[in-house]
Amino acid sequence: MKLTSEPLPGPKTSVVDALAEALNLGVSNARYLETAQQIDHKGLVRKAEELLRSRIKEDDPQAPFLLGQLFFEEQHYWDALVQFERIKDKDFQALYQLGVMYFDGLGTKEDHKKGVEYMMNIAASESPKAKHLKFAALFNLGKAYFEGYGVKQSDEEAERLWIAAADDGNPEASVRAQSALGMFFSRPETKNLEKAFYWHSEACGNGSLESQGALGVMYLYGFGIKKNIQSAMECLKEASERGNIYAQSQLAVCYYKQKLYTKAAELAKSVAQNEDVAAIGRATDCQPRYIAKGIALAAFYYARCLQLGLGIQSDEEEAKKYFSKACQMDPDVAADLQFDIIFSIV
Repeated sequence: MKLTSEPLPGPKTSVVDALAEALNLGVSNARYLETAQQIDHKGLVRKAEELLRSRIKEDDPQAPFLLGQLFFEEQHYWDALVQFERIKDKDFQALYQLGVMYFDGLGTKEDHKKGVEYMMNIAASESPKAKHLKFAALFNLGKAYFEGYGVKQSDEEAERLWIAAADDGNPEASVRAQSALGMFFSRPETKNLEKAFYWHSEACGNGSLESQGALGVMYLYGFGIKKNIQSAMECLKEASERGNIYAQSQLAVCYYKQKLYTKAAELAKSVAQNEDVAAIGRATDCQPRYIAKGIALAAFYYARCLQLGLGIQSDEEEAKKYFSKACQMDPDVAADLQFDIIFSIV
């Protein structure tokens, strides 16, 4: 269960978009869209940087952070690092972003101890300017203890910090922490499926795509809750529509077991053709491990449909390709499913 740092809390509008009106250099609002379309993205970024540097000279208190954030969003991580370092002692948002960069090795070598230090400073601060960052900082600290990054690994401390970050399901708290707790209590080492179901329910209610897919699986197999196929299908379909790869693969398996082979083959093929696990993870905020598992599961079931001619014309050679892809994406999933074939379960 490897986790990435929680993004900076707050508005999701990029710095370029937020400054768009200022960037049209006096053009009226009615003509702004037409003007913006005539400027390429690099041009907009350049103009945003020029504007922010001029505002810094005018002592605009927000401009120094916004300049660093502009660099961060454009993946100019070294420039962002330099800018955030300049202002970290007086800007908690800059301090937070530096913590993320040191945790994840953005613009610098990973330095987990420094990342932990910065997140601890935010979590311990009594300043009102740090308040909106505290839940996210606590999530990141929980992640550090869970993975043993910059501190001694401790499931107990990770759980404590994530529970604080989750704030009993508060939608304004860390939804990532709520989802992480759902995963945490699903692990063999810390298994408590009733708690897992509770936290995935809270996270799903607060918008977590990962937890919505997890709930579908829990309803499907009766993990931590009474088995409910209707609720399972509802969760899996909604999560699938939102882009959850693991939910899509589980939905394809459901169709297969219901002997809806054409639907199973079509969906499994669509999922199995995915390649870039990391990009999907960034787009959906789902864990890469489960994305890979989903692709492996879909590839295997699509291969089985091809092998047996279920819902699609039989093609042994194509089936071999997809069996192979299942093994590449997740050998454990593929091995378990091979046993299912041996025992005539699939």
